[in-house]
Amino acid sequence: MFLLTKPKRAAVDAFLEAQFENTFSYPETGQSRHGAAPVVGYNVDHNRVQLGEGRATFERAKQAVRDWKMFDMPWVQLCWPGARITAGTNVAALVSHFGFWSLNPCRVVYTIDEASDEIERYGFAYGTLVGHGEIGEERFSVELHTDGAVWYDLYAFSRPGNVARLGAPIARALQKRFARDSKAAMVRTVGAKA
Repeated sequence: MFLLTKPKRAAVDAFLEAQFENTFSYPETGQSRHGAAPVVGYNVDHNRVQLGEGRATFERAKQAVRDWKMFDMPWVQLCWPGARITAGTNVAALVSHFGFWSLNPCRVVYTIDEASDEIERYGFAYGTLVGHGEIGEERFSVELHTDGAVWYDLYAFSRPGNVARLGAPIARALQKRFARDSKAAMVRTVGAKA
């Protein structure tokens, strides 16, 4: 949804309430879990940044994910950062760009809280709902490796929605900017140096 002015909280709440009737805008829900993207028609973006080392850093990184800190950037507002990260939770990204606003609905598809001999992972993925400018899924996760390294991992597959298709190069530039700023937000929050 494109807007000429920033919407008030009541309007965003009504918009989110209406999303419970909407479905995902793509059929491949859950495919980002293991880095699998649909074979045809989607752009794939995989971005990573090391946040530091050790268990304490990993715990701070997990808390940053729970607090949606990966959205802590001046041109994007998550509606609302107090939302619980559980499958089925609806949120919206309110984006300021080129003199107007867009409100983009998403739903949490799955959560991650797992450990193996090599890695511990924590995070979630959300998918776009009908009405989002893009179509696809994005996974936000943090990892603790056996060597002690803590990483923020951002994986997405997407393609422009109907309106975004008109400005596909601009949409791709905004996606790249989001990935860059999201990594920086996690680095700031967790307290590591990039």
